[in-house]
Amino acid sequence: MTGRPAPAVLPPSLRAWLGLVAVLAALVVVVFGVLYAGHSEAAGVDTWITQPTADTVRPPWRRVALATDFLAEPAGAAMLVVATVAGCLLLRRPRAAVFIVAGAALAVGTTTVLKSLVGRTIHGDGNLSYPSGHTAFLTALALMVALLAAGRLGLGRTAGTLLVIAAALAAGAAMGWAQVALGAHYPTDVLGGWCTALAVIPATAWLVDHMADRLVDRMADAGRRERR
Repeated sequence: MTGRPAPAVLPPSLRAWLGLVAVLAALVVVVFGVLYAGHSEAAGVDTWITQPTADTVRPPWRRVALATDFLAEPAGAAMLVVATVAGCLLLRRPRAAVFIVAGAALAVGTTTVLKSLVGRTIHGDGNLSYPSGHTAFLTALALMVALLAAGRLGLGRTAGTLLVIAAALAAGAAMGWAQVALGAHYPTDVLGGWCTALAVIPATAWLVDHMADRLVDRMADAGRRERR
């Protein structure tokens, strides 16, 4: 028999549901990416929402938006990741720590690649905007923490699903509002970033569990051979 050094980062009770969510989210990212490829102005549903300028969002809400935006800037994101990884290691969950690092890197990396492929810009100055990397990062981090919490607390499918949905919605809404309020992204950029996180994180969780389990099995097999 073989055992796991740490619980799975993707709770078994949520695997099927999150797999479906990941597929649907990926489809949304692709559809909007095709629709807005090469665009440099607001179009479609983006025109329904007023595009704020530096004068539209005033203090104290502008300070709130800037503070939220900082959480996904390189310095802010690094602090959040380091703090979360440290918490995982203190709880003796190295697999979870790997999941946090891999998930954050893949979420941001995916948006970076997609921005180059889609080529959508904002403000006409060459700033690639689709999908929002800030929204993807904060949503991904919240989603990963929620998954780890659901597993550690032993939540069932219903409770675990509610926790994951609430975390993803709260983080995505907060960062999405900040990005639109600061004029950094179109609303559909935010939706694309949110869906990118929903597509990437379940796949990352499955991959981390799969690789960790294979490593455990190999170590167990090596141990059995040494005892013979």
